[in-house]
Amino acid sequence: MTTWNLNGMKRHVLICNGSSCMRKGGEDVTQAIRDEISQLNIEADIHTTRTRCNGRCKDACVVIVYPEGNWFKEVTPSLGRKIVQDCMQKDTNLLDSLLYKYDAEGFVKVSDSSEKGIEKPIRIGG
Repeated sequence: MTTWNLNGMKRHVLICNGSSCMRKGGEDVTQAIRDEISQLNIEADIHTTRTRCNGRCKDACVVIVYPEGNWFKEVTPSLGRKIVQDCMQKDTNLLDSLLYKYDAEGFVKVSDSSEKGIEKPIRIGG
């Protein structure tokens, strides 16, 4: 098993490879994102990880970018490439594809996605 040295990485892109995302082109999205990173020669700046289900199947394909904490919905290979460009250049307008973003208060819903999702239970006392 490979152990990556992530020292110096600026972004971590999590690409959902759960079954719903894979049915909606997750493999092509994964390859497009990784190809764009290679084309821009920024492998030392952005690490990618294939994940299992991220729980937003209705929004497949889902891509998450950290440290910003931005969740993107309905990602296509073309949009995946734009996400990579946005990671480094910050001049691409991807607001229409943004599902959640992270701010000082936590995750904030950006998209008008009709799927509310399941609320996480709040634990009391521990």
